[in-house]
Amino acid sequence: MKKYIYLLITILMFASCTEDVKFNTPAFQGLKNNVFWRAQSYKAYKGVNTSMIIEGNLGYEKVILQTASPVKGTYILGINKDSKASYSNTLPSQSAVFSTGAGVGSGQIVITEYDIESNTISGTFKFNAINQNTSDTENPKITFTEGVFYKVPATLGNIILY
Repeated sequence: MKKYIYLLITILMFASCTEDVKFNTPAFQGLKNNVFWRAQSYKAYKGVNTSMIIEGNLGYEKVILQTASPVKGTYILGINKDSKASYSNTLPSQSAVFSTGAGVGSGQIVITEYDIESNTISGTFKFNAINQNTSDTENPKITFTEGVFYKVPATLGNIILY
């Protein structure tokens, strides 16, 4: 009888030692004004010329990152219109558009990998975008930090830029 009790205790001990691990691959996430933000859907595609556009959506919210090319490297924001970032919320009660551009906002997008074989793109981002509605003095800018896009599926072909 003791053998059965020891066997039962051993089985219960091993059964209770499991962990539910959930992988987030692919991913598009970051800290929006120091609050965790994770996109429910994401995609990447080539824009006009050689630009690369990476989008992440969460309900009414959308983050769009654009780099001058998909080549691995660091793209500085706020210098020109070739590399830029934007955040928009289309919920009627919270409608707002924030963006970087030539002399507007700041930040960077770092492409760490563009895998042509599997058509995925990975990297990091951070940016301060300025509200396009200058009369909204309560929300003059939005900040994304610790942003990551990992193995986001990329489609080929030219699509009109935002």
